[in-house]
Amino acid sequence: MVHQLSRTDARRIALRAQLLDAERPAGLLDLVRHLTMLQLDQTAAVAPSADLVAWSRLGSSYSPLELEAALDRGTLINLRGMARPAEDIALYRAEMAEWPGRGELRDWQEGIREWVDANGACRRDILRRLEEFGPLTSRDFPDLTELPWKSSGWTNDRNVIKLLDFMEARGEIAIAGRKGRDRLVDLAERIYPEDPVVPFGEALRIRGEKRLRALGLARATGPECPTEPNGVGEVGEPATLDGVGGRWRVDPSSLDGLGEPFKGRAALLSPLDRLVFDRKRMTEIFEFDYQLEMYKPVAKRKWGYFALPILYGDRLVGKLDATADRKAGVLRVDAIHRDVQFDRKMTAAVDHEIKDLACWLELKLVLRK
Repeated sequence: MVHQLSRTDARRIALRAQLLDAERPAGLLDLVRHLTMLQLDQTAAVAPSADLVAWSRLGSSYSPLELEAALDRGTLINLRGMARPAEDIALYRAEMAEWPGRGELRDWQEGIREWVDANGACRRDILRRLEEFGPLTSRDFPDLTELPWKSSGWTNDRNVIKLLDFMEARGEIAIAGRKGRDRLVDLAERIYPEDPVVPFGEALRIRGEKRLRALGLARATGPECPTEPNGVGEVGEPATLDGVGGRWRVDPSSLDGLGEPFKGRAALLSPLDRLVFDRKRMTEIFEFDYQLEMYKPVAKRKWGYFALPILYGDRLVGKLDATADRKAGVLRVDAIHRDVQFDRKMTAAVDHEIKDLACWLELKLVLRK
């Protein structure tokens, strides 16, 4: 059976799956277990993305110290920039063992494998130092690479950093915390739980099921992403979306709520929130025009450096251009970009969220005229 969904159905499925309806989750660990991960991006124009994602679901009772404590205790683990429940790490170990991939490798996969092999002496030195000294930062390792890393981006000649990234992907090392803005790494065996490794095929299926449950509705295939795919494969059930082509999959459990009234609310979202992270899916389901503009020149920005998408009910209705100036102790709101006309009720709800954001950040709210 192929489920025929309207855009309204799709929006409500997505919002319930992302825990952005009226009912809030019980706590941080429950939240992350359902969403499967929080992206640990350090950009903090307003607040780090992981904290914004948690606050938008849990409200101002959430403290960033909870995330730090969960990572320190090991109930959440930083896996390649994503905070994941510790029990889920077993779903990634088989893939790590087959790095850089199984079957016939692509040219780029062959290239990075050859690069890591060429720098085997440096890799072994890193493992030896971790064994002897425990958690270290990239600055603590001498660059003993024989073949430099070539890139047109910022990683050009950042040999140790790239080697550490690949060693994490191989399952040899893991993130152990932070020292200032630098990552601490340690031997993976000291960080990851000793749970039985889930076989490769079974692990991919379970991860796909978890991803679909967190998204509610997703395409079977999507743009490649090395850390968290956008597609979900063949899990779930087939669906069509009115006015949108492509092969969609829907989480069967999400269909139960379609006959019930939708209770939404206002929320301010991180630009990296999974509701909007896949911009193509966001546009198709929500018909929302948005881009993260932090990499654009100031003159070319429409909405702001780190504009927060504004949710109201089951629609994305605008963007909040705000900046947390912690030195001055203020949350500065430069603009509220309205994609639709705000009525009094919507205005009051969005204004309440902005005030709540400032209160949560412990900053004075300043609205620019």
